[in-house]
Amino acid sequence: MGTGSQISRRGKYVIASIAAVVMTVALASCVVGGDKKTDAASVVEDFVNALNNRDIDAAADLTSYPNAARASIAQMFDGLDAKSTDFDVAQVMDLGNDSAFFTLDAAWNFGEGKDWTYQSQGEVRDLSVGWRLSWDPAVIVPGLGNGRTVSYTRTDAAPPKVVDAGGTLLMNEQTINAITLDPATMPDPVDTTTRLAKVIEPVAPLVTSESMLADLAANPGKPVTAVLLRDPDYAYLESDFAIPGVVVVKTPKLIASDRRIGSPLLDPLRTVWQANRDATAGWAVNLVDSGGVPTKQAGVQGPPGPDVAATLDSHTQLAAIEAVVSAGTPAAIVAIRPSDGAILAAAQNNQAIEQGPIAFTGLRPAGGALDLVRFAASIQNGVDPRAVSPEQLASTAQQLGLGNGFNIPGLDQQTAVFASDRPGSNQSVSNILASNKTVNTGDPQVTPFGMAMLAASIARGSAPTPMMVFGQPVTTDVAASALPADVNNRLRDSMRGAGGLVGYPDLMAAGAASGDDRWFFGSRGDLAFAVLVADADGGDRAVQMTDKLFQELAKPAGK
Repeated sequence: MGTGSQISRRGKYVIASIAAVVMTVALASCVVGGDKKTDAASVVEDFVNALNNRDIDAAADLTSYPNAARASIAQMFDGLDAKSTDFDVAQVMDLGNDSAFFTLDAAWNFGEGKDWTYQSQGEVRDLSVGWRLSWDPAVIVPGLGNGRTVSYTRTDAAPPKVVDAGGTLLMNEQTINAITLDPATMPDPVDTTTRLAKVIEPVAPLVTSESMLADLAANPGKPVTAVLLRDPDYAYLESDFAIPGVVVVKTPKLIASDRRIGSPLLDPLRTVWQANRDATAGWAVNLVDSGGVPTKQAGVQGPPGPDVAATLDSHTQLAAIEAVVSAGTPAAIVAIRPSDGAILAAAQNNQAIEQGPIAFTGLRPAGGALDLVRFAASIQNGVDPRAVSPEQLASTAQQLGLGNGFNIPGLDQQTAVFASDRPGSNQSVSNILASNKTVNTGDPQVTPFGMAMLAASIARGSAPTPMMVFGQPVTTDVAASALPADVNNRLRDSMRGAGGLVGYPDLMAAGAASGDDRWFFGSRGDLAFAVLVADADGGDRAVQMTDKLFQELAKPAGK
C-alpha cells in the first residue's frame, strides 16, 4: 500500500508538471504572437513609451477605443506643442485576474521656467484581444474629454509703448482693420471694387477699382488686402463696408501714434518691442470647453514689459521727412547725435522706400564721399592722397566709424565695405597713381548711415557707438582708436567752408559726388547728418535738401 501510495503521489506530480508546462507554453504562445498583451504592467509601460516617442497610433492601439484615443492624443500634442514631454508609470495595482489600476506621472516643458507636472489615473482590462487601457481622455490629461480640449497659450500683460528721445509717445499697439477682398464670396468683382473704392476714397484715394482688380488678377482665387485702416478711420466708415466679397480682418499692430512719422527705424523698433514682450511673456495651460471657455491648469501671468526708449527725436524726424520728399529720385537722410551716438532720425522718400531700407543697408559707390578719409590717411601715413592704399584707407575709415561692424539690437545696418574686405580686389599704388583720380581706391561703398557716422566721428573727435534704443548694449567687431587730434582738427578745418551751403555759420560740412549720386554730410552743434540723393537731376540736389532740413528744424516743435 505504501508503494501504491507513492505511485499515486508521483502520478499527481507528473500531472501537475505537465499542466505547468502546458500553461507556460500557452502563455509563451500569446507573447510570441504579439497581438495579445498578457500583463497589465507591460501594456501600461508600452503605452507610456509610445507617448514619449509621440507615436500616436501605437499609443491609441493599446486602448479599448483606438479611434477616439487617436483623436484625443493628437489634440493633446498639437494643443500643447511642448519643448519636451515625459510620461512615467508611477504604479500598477492588480484588481483581480482581469483588471488593474494604474497611475502616470506627466511632465511637460514649454521653455525655461515653464513646466507643468501632474498625475493621471486609469484602468487596464484583459479583453479578448489582450490587456488594453480602458479609454478615457483623462488618462492622458485630467479633466480632458466631454468636449474639452487642452491648449498651451502665451499670456501678455498690457503692451508697452515706444517713446521718443524726449519721452513723448512714438508708437503704441493699435487695432488695424484690413479691408480684404475675398473672391470666394464676390459674385461681381467689378461691382464690389467700384463700390469699395468709393467708400475708402476719403482715406485712400489711390486705391481704385482698377488697382484692386489688378491685385485680384495677380493672385487668382486668393484674398487680397485693399487697404489697412486705423480704428478711428474704420469706425467712421464701418457701416459702408457691407459689400459682397468685402471682409474686415482686425489685427493688433505696433504703429506710429503720429501718422506723419514714417521711417526705416520703425520696423527695427518693432523688433525690439517684440523682443521686450517675448522676454516678459507669461504662459498658461487651459482646458477649453465646447463653448470656448478656458479653465487654467498651470502657468503664470507675464508682467508688463518696460517701455522702449527710442533715440529717435520726433521733431528731427519730421524735419527729415519734409526735406527728403523734395527730391524726385531716391533720397535718404540719417541724423546722429555725436555726443552719445543716438540715431535721431532716418527718412526716405517713396522712390527710396521702393528699394528697401537704403538709409541703413543701401551700399552706394563712395566716389568723392571718402576724400576726407583719404586725406586723413595720407597725413597719418605720410603719402600723397593719391597713393593711399586700400588697406590704409580702410584702417583710417575704421577710426572714423566706417566698416567697424556695429551690432545694434534690432537694426540691420552697414556703414561701408572696402576693397580690403573683398579678397583679390586690391589695387596697386602704381595703378592708383596712373589713374590720376582720388575717388576710386578699390571701389569702396558706403551707406547714408555710414556717412552720418563719419560726420559724427569728426564732430566728436572719435567714433561714437551708435544706438537706436537707450539702455540697450551695442557691440562692435572692431575697437578702433581715435584719429590723432591734429589730424581730426585738419578735417574740421577743411569742412568749415560748409561745403557751399551759406547762412549757417556753425555748420561744418562737405559735399561729394559719385557718378550721378550726390552726398552732403556734416554737423551743427550736437547734430551730425548725411544726405544722399541718388541719380540726382542736379549737382546741388543734396545741398538743397540739407538747406530744407535746417529750415524745418528751425520751426517750433509740433508745427
